[in-house]
Amino acid sequence: MRLVVQVSKNASCEVDGKVTGAINYGYVVLIGVNDEDNEEIADKMLAKLLKLRILPDDNGKTNMSLIDKNGELLIVSQFTLYADMTHGNRPNFLKAGAPDHANKIYEYFVSKAREAGVKVGTGEFGADMHVTLTNEGPFTVIMDSDELI
Repeated sequence: MRLVVQVSKNASCEVDGKVTGAINYGYVVLIGVNDEDNEEIADKMLAKLLKLRILPDDNGKTNMSLIDKNGELLIVSQFTLYADMTHGNRPNFLKAGAPDHANKIYEYFVSKAREAGVKVGTGEFGADMHVTLTNEGPFTVIMDSDELI
């Protein structure tokens, strides 16, 4: 599982001109799932995400978590995080999870984030989405389950 986490003052996602999810202060999370990912990996990645100390404290130091700041999440599926660009100029996506499996893990991740008490907005799996955000910092990190678990 790969996550691109962007600290954002506000963000929204639209599909066909309709807002599917919107947040105030928090993280925009682009999530890529591969076929080896499962609920256990999703649980570990979510726990790490919610405790990640990349938000500023009162002194401006990146010392606070999303939970500490009562932040929100906009979670958007993004199979392109598994792009393989080792051959030629056109990426292939063979390492991305099969759509049914990836959607199942994506929906599980979203539901667990909500169960944790976080306000969550989402994109629409498999749709052509337009994501708008105001980065803060900008501060962006990449989390990869192969490196963190």
